[in-house]
Amino acid sequence: MSDPSVLVVEDEPDIAALYAGFLEEQYAVDVAETAAEAIDRVDAAVDVVLLDRRLPDGSGDDVLGHIREEGYDCRVAMVTAVEPDFDIIDMGFDLYLTKPVSRSKLLAAIDTLLTRSEYDDLVQEAAALASKRAVLSSQKPAAQREGNEAYAELVERLEDLDADIDDLGESLSTDDYRAMFRDLGEA
Repeated sequence: MSDPSVLVVEDEPDIAALYAGFLEEQYAVDVAETAAEAIDRVDAAVDVVLLDRRLPDGSGDDVLGHIREEGYDCRVAMVTAVEPDFDIIDMGFDLYLTKPVSRSKLLAAIDTLLTRSEYDDLVQEAAALASKRAVLSSQKPAAQREGNEAYAELVERLEDLDADIDDLGESLSTDDYRAMFRDLGEA
């Protein structure tokens, strides 16, 4: 079995090289420095994309849109200096990491994403929404969260998903469950 494939999309060559160095012992790593390169390099063989939101020729958000429109079944972590806002709720990523990101946090993120990819769509959606809720809870005051309609809808959807996956949760081991829902927003 081949190593999982990770595409690092990062426009700063030093940071891209640093991330690749962190990962190359365990993963097959490819690097793209622009949105156009990322769109050219992402395909069905990519397991994880580490995606910066600000790229010189466009937005990482556009790359993410392309990945989801094409139906690629890879997990995506936004790894960016852009502070999260409520706009992230509707984005199709799985994790949001704010730079700087340590080696241990990057490796833990990939481990979490690869674990999530083993489960069905319902559990993947719940995990992605739980990550978004955790990021926004750590970055936005309670008054802002409580007054935001999109955030309220996110919480409601999570509650619905929790009810739907209760039976599935009984079949998961404790380690699987912890890895799947690990919150990387706390460091």
